[in-house]
Amino acid sequence: MENWWFLLLEFAIGLTLIFMSSRQPFPGPSKRYGIVLLTLASLLLIGETGPRPTDVDVHLYVLLAYGSLGLVKGVHNMMVTRDEVIVAPFAGVLFSVSATAIMADQWDSLTVFEEYAAFATIVLIGGCQTWLVFRGLLIGRLPLAWSKAGLVALQRGQISGPHGALECFEKSWDLEEEHLNPMAWLALHRINSFIGNKSQSEHWSKRLAESGGEEAVAEEWIEAIESSLANLRSLGEEE
Repeated sequence: MENWWFLLLEFAIGLTLIFMSSRQPFPGPSKRYGIVLLTLASLLLIGETGPRPTDVDVHLYVLLAYGSLGLVKGVHNMMVTRDEVIVAPFAGVLFSVSATAIMADQWDSLTVFEEYAAFATIVLIGGCQTWLVFRGLLIGRLPLAWSKAGLVALQRGQISGPHGALECFEKSWDLEEEHLNPMAWLALHRINSFIGNKSQSEHWSKRLAESGGEEAVAEEWIEAIESSLANLRSLGEEE
């Protein structure tokens, strides 16, 4: 096995993570993971140019360790905090490729029983990786995370633009979690009223009424939105 194939994989995944991080409610975790991966890949690439290139086994174990860390953190982000959904699938690719390559490299020295065990492990890893891809990349919607990101942006005073409050709340609806939709409609109604966009304010007000009105939204959420807008209004008056 050659190190170059693994280096290409690392650079490809690192760049993809950084590119796709902008599509997540909280881009920080995936962007940091991609940057660290590119840094590791660059160091390993520099090692290839030396008089004693990095051994393939060392490269694979570094890849396995980093993939394992990303897998644990990514699954936590995807299933527990639900802040982002792309670290786990891509970290799973690193883990799956490195684990399979390590077992394949040692295949000739395995007993018959160990070969069956290794084959079963590879099949299990492949099945889990397939689930991660489907759960994270294909059906991974994060309505609650987009709502949280919208509130954070609103508290920072970032109403429009990339990852602004309007963009985040417009992405925070979901057909499967319809109880979250009134939160988004109310926030969009209040924000558009605040910036003087009457037509959009009326549109979201109708959507809110169709979803049960303000009675369908927790008072704490209404207070958080109105408090953030009040702070922005007071800052505008001071300026």
